[in-house]
Amino acid sequence: MRPTAVVAIGGNSLIKDRDHRTVADQYQAVAETCTHIADLVASGYDVVITHGNGPQVGYILLRAELASHVLHPVPLDSCDADTQGAIGYHIQRALGNEFGRREMDKRVVTVVTQVIVSPDDDAFQNPSKPIGPFYDASRAEALTSEHGWRMVEDAGRGYRRVVPSPRPIEIIEIDSIRTLLANGFVVVAAGGGGIPVIRRRSGDLVGAEAVIDKDHVSGLLAAEIGAGLLIISTSVDCVYCDFGCPDQSPLDRLTAAQAREYLHQGQFAPGSMEPKIQAAIDYLERIDGQVVITSPQHMAAAAGGEAGTLITR
Repeated sequence: MRPTAVVAIGGNSLIKDRDHRTVADQYQAVAETCTHIADLVASGYDVVITHGNGPQVGYILLRAELASHVLHPVPLDSCDADTQGAIGYHIQRALGNEFGRREMDKRVVTVVTQVIVSPDDDAFQNPSKPIGPFYDASRAEALTSEHGWRMVEDAGRGYRRVVPSPRPIEIIEIDSIRTLLANGFVVVAAGGGGIPVIRRRSGDLVGAEAVIDKDHVSGLLAAEIGAGLLIISTSVDCVYCDFGCPDQSPLDRLTAAQAREYLHQGQFAPGSMEPKIQAAIDYLERIDGQVVITSPQHMAAAAGGEAGTLITR
């Protein structure tokens, strides 16, 4: 029986810099990452791929703002669905092409994935996740009045909308993901943290104006399918203590308890390494597996314990 790994790709990693933001540029970044995922599959792993979508959702919202005089705004749950399809398509094409070049008999499929969140989550009372473009004060006031958006001033650069980022509770399509995985597919799922939905008392699902952290969903997904390995891909080769300081030091191996202690010390930046570490801890509380945090080019080596930061129980 082949071991299973969940590979979480950051949305920002698909955009290398301000000069490489086009769809073609993003596909090229995906294709480069997919060569490393193919290495992992070739080494013997069944793989589920998750991905971020922050910049891509931002582009959708900016287009909607520029077209607001002729078109309606796009709800966040629809933005998530749009990016799941587009980025999933890129991964399917790039990874499928890579498998073809290697003459590997593997297929890739994307699952548009809904994730249950609680309407009672504190995040809905205290939205904190900035999304979309910057606005001047008058436009921010108009949008607040028109749509009920909450806007915050961002470091003198203007105002941005902030939305809730609730914790994921349940992945609706989990059985479909298990079935596809069991039948030999590489599965792309829970893109952008999943589409946030709330279950009404009637049982109906309704979309929520929120975003879910990609790493938290990846940990939940990995635990739910019994994946023994969670790989969180990021822009650095490993986790560092005192990151960015002259005396920063790499952390090659951590237990969950050590990771929690570093987290409490404030070693990991909010919105960057912090959610990755918290997702690793949450995953290890659910299942006795391993978490690796590393850059895309070191995925296969990290799975073999030769690179990155390894976190265990």
